[in-house]
Amino acid sequence: MPNDSSTGGFLAPLSTPAPLEDTALDAALQVAVAGITGISGSLVRPRWQPGNPKQPEPGVNWCAIGVTLITPDAGPFIRHVGTGLGNDYYARHETIELACSFYGPGSGGNAAVLRDGLGIPQNLETLSAAGLAFIDCGEAVAMPELFNQQWIKRVDLTVTFRRQVQRIFAIRNILSADPILISDEIGIIAN
Repeated sequence: MPNDSSTGGFLAPLSTPAPLEDTALDAALQVAVAGITGISGSLVRPRWQPGNPKQPEPGVNWCAIGVTLITPDAGPFIRHVGTGLGNDYYARHETIELACSFYGPGSGGNAAVLRDGLGIPQNLETLSAAGLAFIDCGEAVAMPELFNQQWIKRVDLTVTFRRQVQRIFAIRNILSADPILISDEIGIIAN
């Protein structure tokens, strides 16, 4: 059982619906990129993988994606909820940057389809269900890559999302206290 404010020590968040992180976040973004571009899900791959997976042939359109930056806002919002034993509600916003590298003869077109498709509300439903809101796409940058002594067409695109992170911490209600009151008033002594 985790600590609460009455026990002292570090406080971990209670088991609340946590935001998607790591592989779960990558999976939600992979589904969206594959769905919007029409590239097969098996060809929208994590940008960083263990081992050395075989790269598709130069004539195959595919994409490597990966979250490269998560920037929190300046500070969280914290509100005490006094019902029951009491808890603190914690919320903050984050900006998430997703690097997408499109490979193959249709790499530029696929980058453009993703950019334009992210403007369609129906395409954003699964991302919204995952707590992500689309903000912007950067420039599509041609970055040919030399692989096995052959140049492969590649176009990089950065996509920016925002989300709100919500957590609950066991900050309990104060049930009683023995206060010491100190007055800061200056009294005048009359003769």
